Amino acid sequence: MDDRTSVDMSSEALLARLAVRGIDYVFANAGTDFAPIIEAISRNSGTARRLPRVVTVPHENVAMGMAHGYYRIAGKPAVVMVHVTVGTANTICGLMNMNRDDVPVLLAAGRTPITETGHIASRNRSIHWGQEAFDQGGLVREFVKWDYELRAGQPVESIIDRALDIAMSAPRGPVYLTLPREVLTDPAIPPRRNTPRPLGVVAAAPSADAIAEVAALIANAQFPLIVTSTVGRTAAAFGALATLAEEFALPVLQSEARDINLPSSHAMNLGFLPGTHLADADVVVVIDSAVPWIPKTQKLRHDAKIVHIGADPLISRYPFRAFEADLLIAGDSAAALAMLQECLAIAMKGKQAAIAARRKAVAAVRAEMRARREKLLATVRDQSPVHPAWLAHCLNQFKARDAIIVNELGVPPGILELDAPLSYIGSSTAGGLGFALGAALGAKLAAPAREVIAAVGDGSYMFGNPLPFHYVARAEKLATLTIVANNHAWHAVRQSTLDVFPDGKAAKANVMPLVELNPAPDYEKVIETCGGHGERVDNPAALLGALERVFACIRAGTPALLNVMTQNRM
Repeated sequence: MDDRTSVDMSSEALLARLAVRGIDYVFANAGTDFAPIIEAISRNSGTARRLPRVVTVPHENVAMGMAHGYYRIAGKPAVVMVHVTVGTANTICGLMNMNRDDVPVLLAAGRTPITETGHIASRNRSIHWGQEAFDQGGLVREFVKWDYELRAGQPVESIIDRALDIAMSAPRGPVYLTLPREVLTDPAIPPRRNTPRPLGVVAAAPSADAIAEVAALIANAQFPLIVTSTVGRTAAAFGALATLAEEFALPVLQSEARDINLPSSHAMNLGFLPGTHLADADVVVVIDSAVPWIPKTQKLRHDAKIVHIGADPLISRYPFRAFEADLLIAGDSAAALAMLQECLAIAMKGKQAAIAARRKAVAAVRAEMRARREKLLATVRDQSPVHPAWLAHCLNQFKARDAIIVNELGVPPGILELDAPLSYIGSSTAGGLGFALGAALGAKLAAPAREVIAAVGDGSYMFGNPLPFHYVARAEKLATLTIVANNHAWHAVRQSTLDVFPDGKAAKANVMPLVELNPAPDYEKVIETCGGHGERVDNPAALLGALERVFACIRAGTPALLNVMTQNRM
């Protein structure tokens, strides 16, 4: 029986509008501010009214990771709802990652009740005084595109529309909305107009004249190079880059890749190492890359022409960034690739010999890359602890072709065989550790038929709030595989110290300060508390058998974790 009142509360209108605008999931960590949300869900339970699926997530960091991974695979935003100031504080690391990775999310947080008396939702607990802030939005303002507080008398549908449209307009990113308990409890105010439409502003096309100029530069170059980090974020752009690179023999470097942008088997794929062959290139076309190379260690040719293409080629949300540029082109990258292919078809007429020569040169480079890889694998295959390269190689033997790998300091991406679009999620340049566990759950929600593997370092695993992660996997029946590359240390911290002080005291110390993670926990036992299967691998001889067992588990619907003792290197 439907016992709803004839007038919606604002909380009901909010949830209903999210569903109308295509939001399928709300990842929620509730508090005392959630009473109107909980009542709205209960009032509409069993009715024909469509609301988003609300998933209970016992830690905000996992919830943010889930929204991150869900968007990266589904291409649709999710909503994260958290408890006032304290819940917001736990999301900030995730917000940083999303900001730097152009990932949209509507982060909604309750606001402690505004009134002390006079309203059914007025303050009734001591925390309602202690949790109030002078400027709650100020907690997150540096890392969101927009923040606002819902006010009495406003149509919540209009506020939701504005939030989602801003989040989904390029460059995409997070937005923040605070929701006072009294306002959510009040009757909903109808909007002036209720016309659903696609989310966000239609992406702008790049300048045709500017793309023609890029085509002319490439046509007259001996060794043009495309550098990208995230252009493969859609299957269409992934395919467009593959076609363009193949037709005109344009080598592609995936610097600091957060997506798989070109199939591993593609003849023009030069791998993932920043700066590879940068000094050889006379034209460098940077597409969707915030950090295309490291200026301190990787140098360009002095006469190279440098082009940057993207929704925001200046990457204006980064305070300081001074990469070389001769031409900056704003616009949709997928459109830019299609336009560039058309222009090059004209500009490269009669230059088949140049294309053939470049194809031959790149083939030789790839042959050298394969030889180095095979030599490395032959060297490390029997080394104990397990070398990360051997772990990645063995993973290739078992994973499905279209498996999704969420990689957070787990395995070297250059060893992975990645040929399917949307099969790789790398870390944000913000470096907020702990996103990968939740991201794997979000990716599995978005693609339940695909295998999802989270490859993380031991430090990343601890940052990911593993118990809430394993709880959600069990509660939502999300059978992902977690591989912990356990080197008992903060490898990035160790390496950065060696980079700055290669001959310093720390480099010579038996134990480098602030780096060791000993004694290491038995990570494989954590998942067992939530009904999953866990194993520990101490040497390469045991790795293949363990991988066979854990893949059998996830394919049968049981989450699994492999705790692999690895060397302190990548």
